[in-house]
Amino acid sequence: MVEKFKREYGSGIKPLTHLGQNYLEVDRSLIPEILHLLRDDEQFDYCVDITAVHYPKREKQFDVIWILYSFARNERVRVHTQIADGESIASAVPIWATANWLEREVFDMFGIKFDGHPDMKRILLPDGWKGHPLRKDYGIIQQDNEWVQINLGIESGQ
Repeated sequence: MVEKFKREYGSGIKPLTHLGQNYLEVDRSLIPEILHLLRDDEQFDYCVDITAVHYPKREKQFDVIWILYSFARNERVRVHTQIADGESIASAVPIWATANWLEREVFDMFGIKFDGHPDMKRILLPDGWKGHPLRKDYGIIQQDNEWVQINLGIESGQ
């Protein structure tokens, strides 16, 4: 599978193995096509998770990671790409319905938007909340004091 992808996409895809886990590092522009191929041609029929990692000192601050599973192959693969702060990435909801809430969580916690998502809004925090708690520049005990005061009528519990 990896060799086939490398022949077709060249430097746009880079296979990695770390601690026995298979990764595909994919150029951001190829993500929708690669995800479709993994589902349709390689039988990765289940999107287990979508997450991100924040590296504030890098130019492209975020890694976005899709963890996929193939029941037919009993195999797992992780696909990841890098994006800059403020950039968006194509939604995987048209490929796997399970991506819906997973993308909303990534948006809520990191502020990454998914183009074409049917309902891109917060899923864990209230709609008016300021900030994205899993970014490394969000303080460990930080909270939206204004939201807490307005909506709960109390001073910060911190």
